[in-house]
Amino acid sequence: MNPRGVAMRAGWQRGVIELRQSFTNGAELFSHFLWPVLMLVALFFLRDKAFGGFQLGALVLPSMLGMNAAMGMVSMSQQLTADREDGTLLRAKATPNGMLGYLVSKVVSVAGGLLVDLAILLVPGLIIIDGLATGSAESWSTLSWVLVLGLLATLPIGAILGSVFTSARAQGLIQLPILALIAISGIFYPITALPDWLQWIAQLTPIYWLGLGMRSALLPEAAVGVEIGDSWRHLETIGVLGVWAVAGLLVTPVVLRRMARRESGSSVAGRRERALQRIG
Repeated sequence: MNPRGVAMRAGWQRGVIELRQSFTNGAELFSHFLWPVLMLVALFFLRDKAFGGFQLGALVLPSMLGMNAAMGMVSMSQQLTADREDGTLLRAKATPNGMLGYLVSKVVSVAGGLLVDLAILLVPGLIIIDGLATGSAESWSTLSWVLVLGLLATLPIGAILGSVFTSARAQGLIQLPILALIAISGIFYPITALPDWLQWIAQLTPIYWLGLGMRSALLPEAAVGVEIGDSWRHLETIGVLGVWAVAGLLVTPVVLRRMARRESGSSVAGRRERALQRIG
């Protein structure tokens, strides 16, 4: 096996180990359940509300799935920033093809954790909410390709953001604008209820298209009436998410290589010292 293949295999194995460890660590296990449970509580109170002749809870559940998938970029960014602070990235840099193996491990662990989180939300959600079109193979097929394409579109963004921000404290600068985009992306209320200029902004982001794709997979065909243009716009979903995915996959390796070149023992020690000063 060639060196890159060895690095990718090692990255896969490390990612699986990190994923398994996240379900044996109390704090991480709590974080896996916290947001899905909070969203299920919100769904419970929305289950009898109506919008456009449809249950608001049924409209919101698929959007929540899309939002959770999009939030993978935040998880990726946080993990990469934390690994810069503790020297993990520096050790990966010193290993042949170590950055490739590191990136593969992060994709495996973050994507795997997201899939589990989505299952925690979806399975009880199907019990709480009526009116979802989950009885056909086409629905689950659409859900699968939207999820895969959505992760390809968002995880590279997280890696880029994690390369830009050098401290865990700076991660707050990432979460606020992402939460703002979520608020206007039709996740918790149909986007057609928003002003046109906000709709245009939302459609530039992968978050909206992830939510739309999830709704097209899980909602009955009649629910398309509350969407822009009365259409699920599958081709546009593939196009926008595909553009984000290609751009991210092209830019991310370049950004990571430049970031890795700047890493040194002195920079890691400096960040560690500043962190200890903040704690002290």
